[in-house]
Amino acid sequence: MTEPTLYPESGFLRLRIDLSYDGTNYSGWAKQPDRRTVQEEFENALSTILQSPVETIVAGRTDAGVHAIGQVIHVDVAEPTSLDDLAFKLNRMLDEDIRINNVAVVTGAFHARFSATRRYYTYKIMDGNKAVPPINRFDITPWYRTLDVDLLNAASALLVGEHDFAAYCKFREGSTTIRNLVRFDWVRNSEGILVAELAADSFCYSMVRNLVGAAVCVAEGRFGPDWIQAILENKERISDSLVFPSRGLTLRQVDYSE
Repeated sequence: MTEPTLYPESGFLRLRIDLSYDGTNYSGWAKQPDRRTVQEEFENALSTILQSPVETIVAGRTDAGVHAIGQVIHVDVAEPTSLDDLAFKLNRMLDEDIRINNVAVVTGAFHARFSATRRYYTYKIMDGNKAVPPINRFDITPWYRTLDVDLLNAASALLVGEHDFAAYCKFREGSTTIRNLVRFDWVRNSEGILVAELAADSFCYSMVRNLVGAAVCVAEGRFGPDWIQAILENKERISDSLVFPSRGLTLRQVDYSE
């Protein structure tokens, strides 16, 4: 096993843990009073195994109902700790809608949130009032109107780059809304599902679902592509009625520097 790398004189290890979850039955990642969250479920399981309290740091806080296939956290644990079967034990304790993909020892310089260089999200829509297959009902948002994929891409392209996304984020005290959106594009896959891929250095609270909702307004002909850029430039907060549901959104990947 890798030798301790975090403050070896204090007997602690920093662990990077990669995990996936179906967010349907959770009020998001972050712990909240009287609500079931992914963070609380995970920390309770790990604390039970290690027989000591733990606190996790996450790459990106997902909202209620949002899924993840490439979430990353770090946690500092007391040594000695056997890592060989830690993922196995966690998966035995956790409900099946949370899965641990990998556990590794990292240096103390690694930080799940601040060391991340890029985050990737996917959003899926079944448009044209077509039925969503039951097996995918938690992963795809149904939409009653038919959407023009070319208009989706025309609108989305106007948002790529470094901007102040205040119009497309829910306000949080002390948080900047300047982000560098490096990708936002759409394809219609072989099953007829519209799939958006987004990538940025980081995302504001509720930003992806705001961007998707605005692009859909253009794709169904309610506004022209220039509307989406005007909203961005004028920093006029779009109506909450345009924000798309969480069920179609998945955190796909988080990148880190070497």
